[in-house]
Amino acid sequence: MFLLTPLLALALASTALAQDIVYDATHNATNIIGTWSSGSRAVRTGPNFANPANQSFFYPKTTGVSYSFSDDGFYEIARYRFIGNGSEPTCITGIIGWVHGRYTLQPNGSITMTPLGDGYQQIQDPCAAVSNFIEPYNMSELYQSWRIFQDPQTLDFKLHLFQFDGAPVAPQFLVSPQPSMLPTRLLRNVSSQAGTTTTDGFTTQNLLAVGTGGSRRAGVAVSVVVGTFVIGVASLVL
Repeated sequence: MFLLTPLLALALASTALAQDIVYDATHNATNIIGTWSSGSRAVRTGPNFANPANQSFFYPKTTGVSYSFSDDGFYEIARYRFIGNGSEPTCITGIIGWVHGRYTLQPNGSITMTPLGDGYQQIQDPCAAVSNFIEPYNMSELYQSWRIFQDPQTLDFKLHLFQFDGAPVAPQFLVSPQPSMLPTRLLRNVSSQAGTTTTDGFTTQNLLAVGTGGSRRAGVAVSVVVGTFVIGVASLVL
């Protein structure tokens, strides 16, 4: 996923304001408030996914994504995925991440998300120089548009989010009309963090090492890792 700096996200959102979208029942069967989860719905936001106090995760049985939105403007995102390597099939990269912050439903139909600053992600790549590390993950995000439909077969509500370039996020089903979130405030001590991301969601610059005993290697913040992915067991389900 390509993520944006706050300034770029604001600029793109301002440019899109000319294309106003009228929200009605034809594409928003219900409001966005609540907890949404993709695929098998094993990945869900809230206290059963991440523990920011020690930067750890409770690993879901399958991959997926989950978003929660509150009625007072807060969001939380949980992501768990694997990225294959065509030239090296055994070099599967696992990424699990958590972030929360404030969101705004823009009048042009987009959604802008600004993190509180204590998000983090764990990356495991058995073929990399650093095979397992945790780093800050706090990037503003812009979603071009969103739609909520009612599945004609299950009658479940389904959320479709589209990234800044129109690429779709995996469809998510409403698993709770209430947001499942950790407290909507900073949950660990953080300093100013900066970085950019690639289209795969990796940070390419971090200004501080995370956690006690952290070390910096090849420009990437590395910290003590409290868990590992079980790539051979987890099903790749979106």
